[in-house]
Amino acid sequence: MTAGAVKVGRVTVELSHTEKVLFPDGNVTKGDLVAYYQVAAEAMLPWLRDRPVAMRRYPDGITGPAIMQKNVPAYFPGWITRAKVRKQGGSLQQVICDKPATVVYLANQACIELHAFLSRLDRIDDPDQVIFDLDPPDANRFGDVRTLALGLRHLLEDELGLAAFVKTTGGKGLHVHVPLNASADFDTARGFALDVAGLLAARNPDLATTEQRKDKRGDLIYLDMMRNAYAQLAVAPYSVRGRPGAPVATPLSWDELDDGTLTPGQFTIKTVPGRISAGSDPWAGLARRSSGLTRAQERLRRLTA
Repeated sequence: MTAGAVKVGRVTVELSHTEKVLFPDGNVTKGDLVAYYQVAAEAMLPWLRDRPVAMRRYPDGITGPAIMQKNVPAYFPGWITRAKVRKQGGSLQQVICDKPATVVYLANQACIELHAFLSRLDRIDDPDQVIFDLDPPDANRFGDVRTLALGLRHLLEDELGLAAFVKTTGGKGLHVHVPLNASADFDTARGFALDVAGLLAARNPDLATTEQRKDKRGDLIYLDMMRNAYAQLAVAPYSVRGRPGAPVATPLSWDELDDGTLTPGQFTIKTVPGRISAGSDPWAGLARRSSGLTRAQERLRRLTA
């Protein structure tokens, strides 16, 4: 893709410096990034719409410094939707991705990664999902991450009666998402997630830990629940990551996770467009399967009694 402009829906997005290389290892340019997000934007919008977004930008490519930008710059065009979001001691104006053109515009700003709230604007203090971040000490442990994720699915779905969906992080681990109906606040949801993680770790003492201090985890997979709080962020489904190979955080089906040959590195800016174009949507119906936590909390209490 060359510099100039591209029509995305009803919006014309001006492009610049599309020849700039953002991923030197694969010679992936900013133009390639824009082209990817043109394909991925529609698939991303259900998971971005009505959520404040933070932009992780790499103006000099992934070998240069990254900028985690939350406040909308003054130069952003007026058609970019903004929302006022409170923070400690004040507020921010954050981007709301409510149209494909917004995602493409951000790509042209060298925004490689999009990170979103776990709550929506109409219930900003009440999450509509809980996220379990399975973070191994190194990429060679992905087989163990898969095993642990499948065990977590059994606990969540079969024992606690909740729905669970999985995606690669674009790194070395997995995220397991549980859709909620936003009837509980963040403190409640986070407390529940911590208790679930504690039970999973107790059942898998040779695989998992909830220990926050890295120097005390040893070679165990860290069950990170810290994202389940107000204004914390999770990488958006189909977001590219600022890492060698241009990996993509990719929704999976649970059947795919049964495949022992699966590796997170197979989902990249070059392979995911074909997956999207084929109409594969492992997270179809996620919103319809949302639920409250009351019944699951009671079941969890019985399991841990």
